[in-house]
Amino acid sequence: MIDRRNFTKAVAAGAAAASLGAFPAASASAASAVTAATGAGLLTTADGSLDFGPLRHVRTDLLDVAYVELGPPEGDAVLLYHGWPYSHYAYAEVAPELARHGYRVLVPILRGHGPTRFLSEDTVRSGQQAALGSDVIAFMDALDIPRAIFGGYDWGGRGLNVASALWPERCTGLVSVNSYLIQNLNLNATLVPDVPETESAHWYYYYFLTQHGRNGLAEHTKDLARVVWTRNSPQWNFTEADLDRAAALFDNPDYIDVVINCYRVRLHEAPTDPRYDAIEALLLQQPPITVPAVTLDGLADGSLPATDGTASAIHFTGPRVHHQIPGAGQNLPQEAPKAFVDAVLEVAALR
Repeated sequence: MIDRRNFTKAVAAGAAAASLGAFPAASASAASAVTAATGAGLLTTADGSLDFGPLRHVRTDLLDVAYVELGPPEGDAVLLYHGWPYSHYAYAEVAPELARHGYRVLVPILRGHGPTRFLSEDTVRSGQQAALGSDVIAFMDALDIPRAIFGGYDWGGRGLNVASALWPERCTGLVSVNSYLIQNLNLNATLVPDVPETESAHWYYYYFLTQHGRNGLAEHTKDLARVVWTRNSPQWNFTEADLDRAAALFDNPDYIDVVINCYRVRLHEAPTDPRYDAIEALLLQQPPITVPAVTLDGLADGSLPATDGTASAIHFTGPRVHHQIPGAGQNLPQEAPKAFVDAVLEVAALR
């Protein structure tokens, strides 16, 4: 466990080697960093506007984070993080429903996506899991949110898994699609192949190791996402408008760098950002998730086949419930929003 004081120390330990600053602690001036967007609008334009709430911005030490907030400000906080190549629009039905239940719901946009921007040209455009987890805590500190329910999938779920494992005092419950998402980046573990069906679904991991793949991502950004969506969720009848809404968030100057870095670090083909070395060292130990958890597997997930939850049970040492969701694939909150809402309500009751 890393407390709020030691979070800064952990990041600073890695940052010293790179002469980069650490995340600041939450301060009374954090509220002054929050700005509301000019309006809500529909998520059909490149500015990332949403049809389920006004877009806001808050600054951490590294990022200007765009996010949506719904519900009463005095309500218990729920943080919802999206995956790749998806968008915060995955929660367009989930977030309003949770707000109606009295929750303060916050839906941040990931680094390298849409209006979320790095503050400095010198910051490594990292997509590694330690960066994603650290972004969660930095976001909470910037808004002075002491604790929250976490809910997410894919990249966003991985960041929330990291944050809940290393900073359990900040998480009152975790909803995680595909169970335990902290990558085992020990070299011997990464050399163990998955079954061919799973490997073939993850073709882009290896495509992105090459310059050819980087060029392909840059030139065919939206169409590559279409292929991934189709393979990940074969029963999801998404529309062109759904894809356009997500693709608007790929129009970010750092999108390509962050995506490529994510998969190259995962396969030990790119260096990690030294500022996160102390955190990555902890993640190599595959830390358990001690907070209450509800885990979900979509029965129509073409990327990660559904399980009964037993194989990942060792990683959850607190109360945990596992569900299989019929008809849902990788983008579960958008494909089966009621199931995701129910999971958040369920994990709140496990506390």
